[in-house]
Amino acid sequence: MSESPESPIERIHAGRVRVGIVCTGGGVQALARLLSESGGSRTVLEAVVPYCRRAVIRYLGAPPDQFCAEPTARSLAMAAFFRALELHREELGADSSAQNGVPVAGVSCTASLATDRPKRGPHRIHVAAQSAAATVSWSLELEKGRRSRAEEEDVAARMILNAVAEVKGTSVEFPLPLLPGEAVFTHRAEAPPAWQELLLGETDAVRLGVPADWTGSAPPAIFPGAFNPLHAGHQRMAEMAEKILGVPVEFEISILNVDKPPLDYAELRRRAAQFSLEESVWLTRAPTFEEKSRRFPGAVFVVGADTIRRIADPRYYGHDGAAREAAIARIADRGCRFLVFARSVEGRCLELENLDLPPALRAVCRGVPREQFREDLSSSDLRTGRHDTPEFLD
Repeated sequence: MSESPESPIERIHAGRVRVGIVCTGGGVQALARLLSESGGSRTVLEAVVPYCRRAVIRYLGAPPDQFCAEPTARSLAMAAFFRALELHREELGADSSAQNGVPVAGVSCTASLATDRPKRGPHRIHVAAQSAAATVSWSLELEKGRRSRAEEEDVAARMILNAVAEVKGTSVEFPLPLLPGEAVFTHRAEAPPAWQELLLGETDAVRLGVPADWTGSAPPAIFPGAFNPLHAGHQRMAEMAEKILGVPVEFEISILNVDKPPLDYAELRRRAAQFSLEESVWLTRAPTFEEKSRRFPGAVFVVGADTIRRIADPRYYGHDGAAREAAIARIADRGCRFLVFARSVEGRCLELENLDLPPALRAVCRGVPREQFREDLSSSDLRTGRHDTPEFLD
C-alpha cells in the first residue's frame, strides 16, 4: 500500500482537523500509514491501542455492555475526542480564540478479526468518529473464513482512514474490498448548536421539551438518571414525586458520568426521544450531585435508594471521608434535598431507613417507604433482557 508523491495520506494531512485515534482488536495498520508519511503531526494528536479488556475499560472509565459493538465504538470515539480536546487546549494554553479556531475529532475502531484459533461469533468491524458537530459510525460484518487476518486488517485500516478523511474534511476515499453480500451500515447524528456548546463546555445545561408550567416559590424537582432505557418505573416515580412534593418533576441526563462512558450525540438523541414533547428534560455536564446542586440550587432530587447509597460511598471521593463530608455540606448549603424511593437490588429491598448513611446526608433525605412504592425494574436488566414485572405498591 505504497503512496505516490500526491498521496491520499498527504491530502489527509493537509486538513486542519487534528485527531485522537483509538484502536482495539484491529485496524492498527491505519496508524502506521498515517505516521509513515511526513505531516503526521498535523493529523494525529494521539494514538492509543488498548488491546486487553482491562485496558479498554480503563480507557473508557467503565466496562462497556459489549467490547466489539457499535455503541462501544461510539463511546471510544467520544473518549478519544475529549482526550484530543484536552491535549489541543493544553498545547495552545490560554489563547482561547486559537482554541476555537482549530477543530479536533476522535476516531475509534473496535474489531473482532481472524486469529490463530476459530471464533464462535462473526468477524466484524465497528468504526466511529466524534467531532463537535456530529457522531458517525460505520459497521461491517465480514464473511467468516474468506479472508486472512492480514486482509481483514486491511479492511479495518481502510475504514479508519476513511473516517479520518471525513473528519478532516477531505475528499479522500479508500475503496473497501467488499465481498458479495457484505455492506457497511452507516449511522449519523448531527448535533444542534446548543448540543455542540454543551459538549465543548461552553454551556453547562440545555433544556429540551416544555418547561414546567409552575409559578410557585419552590423550584421544580429534578429527576437525574441515565434512562437507558426510560421505563415504567421511572414514570411512576416521577408521578408519585409530583404528588408528594406538589411541584413538577423535570428529568436530567448528564453527558458526563462518574463511572460510565461519556454520551455521544447518537446516544443523547436516542435517550431524549424516549420522552414526550410535554416533558421537560435537562442535558447537563453535571456528573455528580455536588455539581447538580450547583446547577439546580434549592431543588429536590428524585432518586432511588441505590443512588443515595452511591452518594455516601467513599469510593466516589477517593476514599477521602473529609471530601465526602464537604461535598454533602455543599449540597445542603445550596438548599438541595433528596426524595428517596425504595429499590429492589439483587433480591434485597433497599429503602432509606435501612441504609447506612452519614448523618449530614440522612438529614437532607426524605424516604418513600416500600409500602407506597418499590421499583424492581432495572434499566441494565432491560438492556440485557433480564427483568421481572415491576412491583408498585400503593
